[in-house]
Amino acid sequence: MAVCTVYTTQSLNTNCSFSTPSKIHLGFHQKQVVFYTTGKKTSKRSGSNHTSSPYVITCAAADAQTVVIGLAADSGCGKSTFMRRLTSVFGGAAEPPKGGNPDSNTLISDTTTVICLDDYHSLDRTGRKEKGVTALDPRANNFDLMYEQVKAIKDGVAVEKPIYNHVSGLLDPPELIKPPKILVIEGLHPMYDSRVRDLLDFSIYLDISNEVKFAWKIQRDMAERGHSLESIKASIEARKPDFDAYIDPQKQYADAVIEVLPTQLIPDDNEGKILRVRLIMKEGVQYFSPVYLFDEGSTISWIPCGRKLTCSYPGIKFSYGPDSYFGHEVSVLEMDGQFDRLDELIYVESHLSNISTKFYGEVTQQLLKHTDFPGSNNGTGLFQTIVGLKIRDLYEQIIAKKVKTPVQARKA
Repeated sequence: MAVCTVYTTQSLNTNCSFSTPSKIHLGFHQKQVVFYTTGKKTSKRSGSNHTSSPYVITCAAADAQTVVIGLAADSGCGKSTFMRRLTSVFGGAAEPPKGGNPDSNTLISDTTTVICLDDYHSLDRTGRKEKGVTALDPRANNFDLMYEQVKAIKDGVAVEKPIYNHVSGLLDPPELIKPPKILVIEGLHPMYDSRVRDLLDFSIYLDISNEVKFAWKIQRDMAERGHSLESIKASIEARKPDFDAYIDPQKQYADAVIEVLPTQLIPDDNEGKILRVRLIMKEGVQYFSPVYLFDEGSTISWIPCGRKLTCSYPGIKFSYGPDSYFGHEVSVLEMDGQFDRLDELIYVESHLSNISTKFYGEVTQQLLKHTDFPGSNNGTGLFQTIVGLKIRDLYEQIIAKKVKTPVQARKA
């Protein structure tokens, strides 16, 4: 089964030619067949003479269509860490395009390609300053091009994607992006434009509360960059109106939300070191079954600390149950606290269902492989890993259905 697109081009001065240049995308050959004809042809409508145009037919295997994942979050909220966990689940490290722009934002592995949506800024840093807009403002982004190129990649067509240079603040020459098995578009606006949103096979929103975001920024900017507390507060406040207007509302469209909040285990805690993390999973999403603790659909509260799980102060608490989120039915799995020993996580993993592992202890193994990643000892790392496994399962289901459908069609 194949999907074909027909284009017309100007004819060449030759009697007849036939070419089949081959392009390899997604492990299959994409053929381009060109028919050329010459001579005058009379139009029946106008009686005018014109030279006929050739047809260029491009065919791509339908069962190799790229699966598109959207990841939305504010800057500094863990998108890059999530991407590293996701690519690890599929195997192989994600790296910048070889031989390309050293300042490229794209990451490529054997299975995935990660595109940073900052590359669709329509204004460079100077242009935004002159117009008085931030990168969060839709007016500073080219959503038409974003839609056209994501759609093309999803349909198996390579594109010349622009590059936003975060070092210079300029728009660099474009780079070639070939269709991968899985395309991840990450950034500020993957769910802002309804056309792009409709292309997504699955979407995630990383929702970091203002309290935690402030604590993280203080830890990073004061300790590592020498910024003053006043300058950090001013930076956050200047960004907040556009974040509230354009970024935060996207979480209502997400299939899964990872929400990071201050702990409730320590009264009035404001350090942001102990976190309460909620995995909010929309019900009724195709190819996605929400994770549950003990008994699906029940309301559960569980303190696992004891003989099988080492817990120092303030301990660990899990919760699970049904809820409503922006009018959607959801299941919510929550973890408050952090692990002392990651190898003991397998005890918690054994009580979770629908986690889409291929073998017993795979979640624990993934976290142990990346103990240096931020959040590996708390709910952020745990839930990012589980979502990564769920995306792998979703991808495999989509591919299996595409392979099965042509077989059924031939039998019919």
